[in-house]
Amino acid sequence: MKLVRDTIPSLMKNKGQTPITHIANRKEFEEYLIKKLDEEINEIKQDTNIEELADLLEVIYALGNLIEVTPEQIEKVRLKKVNTNGGFSKKIILENPK
Repeated sequence: MKLVRDTIPSLMKNKGQTPITHIANRKEFEEYLIKKLDEEINEIKQDTNIEELADLLEVIYALGNLIEVTPEQIEKVRLKKVNTNGGFSKKIILENPK
C-alpha cells in the first residue's frame, strides 16, 4: 500500500486497470505522508530536479494541511528563520557541530 495523488486511481482506470483503494483516517494519512516524505527525499538523493522538489513540497504542504497550517504560513516562518539564522546560500559546513 502507498499514498498516491488524488487522480492516480482515475488514471489507472483509464488504462484498464482496477485500483483497490480506501480513504485513510487521520492517523493513517499522517503515517503514509511521513513514508511519502522519505520516498521523495530518497528520489531527490537519486536525482535532484524540479519535479522531485515539487513532489517534496506537495508532501510538505499536505503535512501542513494536516496540522491546519497553510503554505503561506509555512513560507512566513521560513522567511523569519532566514532573517534570524540565514539560509544556506553561503554553503557553510560546520566541522564541529557539537
